[in-house]
Amino acid sequence: MILVAGSANLDFVVQASHIPAPGETVLGRDFKTYPGGKGANQAIACARAGQAATQMLLALGNDPFSKPIEASLLAAGVQMHVVRVEDRPTGTAFICVSDDAENAITVAPGANNALRGEHLPSLDGCNHLLLQLETPIETVIAYAREARKRGVRVVLNAAPARALPDELLELLDVLVVNKGELATVAAHQGSIEQCMQRIDVPCIVVTLGDRGCCARVDGELIMQDAFAVMPVDTTAAGDTFCGVLVAALDRGMNMAQALRWANAAGALACTKHGAQSSIPTHAELLDFLSQHSCSNS
Repeated sequence: MILVAGSANLDFVVQASHIPAPGETVLGRDFKTYPGGKGANQAIACARAGQAATQMLLALGNDPFSKPIEASLLAAGVQMHVVRVEDRPTGTAFICVSDDAENAITVAPGANNALRGEHLPSLDGCNHLLLQLETPIETVIAYAREARKRGVRVVLNAAPARALPDELLELLDVLVVNKGELATVAAHQGSIEQCMQRIDVPCIVVTLGDRGCCARVDGELIMQDAFAVMPVDTTAAGDTFCGVLVAALDRGMNMAQALRWANAAGALACTKHGAQSSIPTHAELLDFLSQHSCSNS
């Protein structure tokens, strides 16, 4: 079983020709709301695409914004542990998606900032704890520490990017980052390999967009090429990658196999609009993998 502890937001998404520059006003087109938040996205990716038994600890406000989030998690088969926060709104994110599928995101954490160490549910039967950085860092550390005590593998997606204290790095089994987040955590602007060498975590996974992804596992470098797709919206592609990666590892796959599954799921997420609405089903993932060859190199 996988426990995801983290953020849940309602996303307000505008489609526009391009992402506004500072001081620029851009006339958008379509507007929609979608359930999102890194934690909730990753939980749904674990359960829906990865078909793993998944629970989620999340904090929500007592407001209408919480309802579509809960409905989305429930529909995906995620068992929820909800902390209801009376004096803060449900988290929100404001997203502009450009015609070339790039996005710019601003998050108002709201209730997500109310998660505390004492809210962590029982870890009985849990194999992996998946964390992100849209909740307080002190809370993330507390959860990782308790998981380590209980022999649960700790996976951190270090997003949004920020420097990480050694206290947290020492508790991690797997660190998942993109190239920019890797440089931030490593406090170094060198090559990917150089940055990896500066971080003392047993396994580091780096997503590289249209270049695929790679992992360093106990000193061994594993590469996975990208799957070619026509992207329409990259929102939640990284979250989909993280959720499916952990689901694959929870199934007992080796890292090379897990990277292939995760990379395929992330690619599929780019072909649909929205966050959780873009996460593929398990059947769609298996069909995609059966139709696309993508060698490790």
